[in-house]
Amino acid sequence: MTIRFYKYQGTGNDFVMIDDRNNEFPDDTRYVQQLCDRRFGIGADGLILIRNHPTLDFEMVYFNADGSKSLCGNGSRCAVNFAKQLDIIGNETSFLTIDGEYRATIDNNNIVHLNMRNIEGLSQKNEAYFLDNGSPHHIIFTTNNSQTDVYNDGKTIRESDEYKPNGTNVNFVEILGSNAIDVRTFERGVENETLSCGTGVTASCLAASQKGIQSPISVKTKGGNLSVKFKKTENGTFENIWLSGPAKLVFSGQIDLL
Repeated sequence: MTIRFYKYQGTGNDFVMIDDRNNEFPDDTRYVQQLCDRRFGIGADGLILIRNHPTLDFEMVYFNADGSKSLCGNGSRCAVNFAKQLDIIGNETSFLTIDGEYRATIDNNNIVHLNMRNIEGLSQKNEAYFLDNGSPHHIIFTTNNSQTDVYNDGKTIRESDEYKPNGTNVNFVEILGSNAIDVRTFERGVENETLSCGTGVTASCLAASQKGIQSPISVKTKGGNLSVKFKKTENGTFENIWLSGPAKLVFSGQIDLL
């Protein structure tokens, strides 16, 4: 079977995008793993199917590189740009994810603004924080992110008994200023450090607000810059959360599913 694919990236977080409005992609995660493999496939952190939805603009079906499912912030932003390329949407959209309905806007510079769901609060774990915003995130603050052993430290926490059986993403956060942070992420499902993680960046910003960092927050990742804005209520709920950043087409082609 030959399929048409599009490769997108959002601050270095890269995805294989497939127009599956005819529901032809095989229901087999082996194909997800094959296409995401960086040596034997196209290579990506995840794979996204765009499908029809009866009431919303489209449905985004997201797979991590290992075939597991979760919400993906950068993947959602790339899906919005892809849907616009397919003429499914204009500059505003409502679409379905594994975490429910999401809204987004896209401007003429391919900057996609994704409205994340409200978060009722953070769990504090000694010096770390935890929250689930569609994907689980363990958040640690550091003083020098460039020296952090993201792979080994992240893998240890991801596989710890505390987070079994499903594991967690691990974010390492360095405060750069009153409204700026640096974020590095060990991403569950990729099982390695990724250049950027949208849900992780968002989670890190909410955690940083506990240390006095003010919205809107500029975020430096290894793959580029993102921004997060939100409203924090008196009872600790985070509302009106927006993740913003670029989402770009890299290349497209055809590939045979083996």
